[in-house]
Parts: sequence; C-alpha cells; structure tokens
Amino acid sequence: AQLLREKILKHNVKCWLVNTGWVGGPYGVGSRIKLKYTRQMINAALSGALEKSSFVEENVFGLKIPKECQDVPDEILNPVQTWKKKSDYMEKAKELAGKFRENFQQFADDCESEILEAGPKI
Repeated sequence: AQLLREKILKHNVKCWLVNTGWVGGPYGVGSRIKLKYTRQMINAALSGALEKSSFVEENVFGLKIPKECQDVPDEILNPVQTWKKKSDYMEKAKELAGKFRENFQQFADDCESEILEAGPKI
C-alpha cells in the first residue's frame, strides 16, 4: 500500500472509486447500476470531465462525490439518494464502516497517523 501511495503522489495520479454494483438498497432490494452509466462515469473520469464537476463530501467514508456526470442521473452518483429510506442507508454505511475499521486494526501498527485518520468516521 505504501508503494502505491508513493507512485500516486510521485506521478500526480487521479484516482476514482466507481460503484459498478448495487444501488437503491441492500442486495435483493435495490438494483444493479446500468452498464451505460458505469461506462459514462469511467469515460468522464478518463477524459478529465469528471474533475470539472462540483463535489459533495460523504460523511461516513469521507468520499468526495461528483454532483453531476453527463448522461448519468444525479441520484445515481450519491448512493444515499438512491435509497427510499435515508436512515436505512446510514445504518448500513455505518455498519460497513465498522467492519472496515475492525479489519484494518491488523495493519494499524504499521500505518502513519495520516492513514489512520483517513478511515471511516463512525
């Protein structure tokens, strides 16, 4: 992970996390993101168009989410907007964040404080 971080910083690489899976609820309740939306998000990231968007910060994982991407419904970009009950989304997000934090404890002794502080907020 440290080597990846060094390469990203050295070469000023833009990194994007793209949800290519499930939206609108937990598995079995929501639906898969349409492939045409995934393709459009990837194309926008690669072309640099996504960088020109304005962003909102997600409050559990600290991710910066674009507010718009051409030909992609705005609500698809922000997962909480796809759930009928926002409180259900927040409950699942916090549950997942807890699992991330718990699993990451095995690496904590070898990490800089900056890395530890960047983890999910629960």
